[in-house]
Amino acid sequence: MNAFVSALGVAGFGFGLARPLFRTEDIPQAAFTGSAGTQPVVRLRNFTRRFGDNDIIKDLSLDIAPGEFVSLLGRSGSGKTTLLRTLAGIDQLHADIAGQEIRIPPTRAVVFQDARLLPWKRVWRNVALGLKGLDIRSRAETALREVGLDHRLEAWPLTLSGGEAQRTALARALVRDPQLLLMDEPFAALDALTRLRVHDLVLRLWSVHRPAVMLVTHDVDEAIALSDRILVLDQGRIVAEERIDTPRGQRLALTADLREKLLSFLGTGRIGDDADIAEVFADKPNIPFSPDEDFRA
Repeated sequence: MNAFVSALGVAGFGFGLARPLFRTEDIPQAAFTGSAGTQPVVRLRNFTRRFGDNDIIKDLSLDIAPGEFVSLLGRSGSGKTTLLRTLAGIDQLHADIAGQEIRIPPTRAVVFQDARLLPWKRVWRNVALGLKGLDIRSRAETALREVGLDHRLEAWPLTLSGGEAQRTALARALVRDPQLLLMDEPFAALDALTRLRVHDLVLRLWSVHRPAVMLVTHDVDEAIALSDRILVLDQGRIVAEERIDTPRGQRLALTADLREKLLSFLGTGRIGDDADIAEVFADKPNIPFSPDEDFRA
């Protein structure tokens, strides 16, 4: 595959982005959801992935339209990573299973949670890693400019902040103009404010480059804020699907109800009043119920 790269980096206020930060509600919705008759960039039919006697994914069918932003939610062990590795082309495809169809685009990039820069290569060379053709440095510089790092072209990776390293990794993914961008919990290590800034950067770059995106995340609110469509995976099957037509930046009113609905599919019960909380902690006597109580052995 074209690139195995790391987590998305810090963006937004004060980072010298090439273009001003935009309002998420300004992103045209219909431009990215695919039109009737458009061939999907990803198509899985009756996809099964097994290890030994265990079916990790069973008879899964999925289409992703060109330019569509899809988030994938699921508990640990639900098959999220296996599905992402299949779409990335990392795992060997098993075409010997009768009746299944697997169609993935030739140009793909993966963004992981942690930065994976080569410390012996300068920043622009990390972005250019594996590129072929003419004007390689120019293409790397353009990608770094898009993430606000054109002033760090000659820096060594070990001199970068964590956010700068992650933004370098994002530039390395997008410089290849992937048809499919896969992101595996890329915001998990970021603080809350940085995460919001990164969301804005990702949406801006997505609106410019228009790859199809699959974001694997445990954060339901994040999925609601970013996605055209949200899928819930459980025991190797898609058990829920929600399409969001409300423009980004205008989704606050629907967030609470949709969050509850998605959490119910994830098997996360709602904890309500103090009595509910007391019941949850009843069998854990060493945990104080309030800050005023002491721990008990």
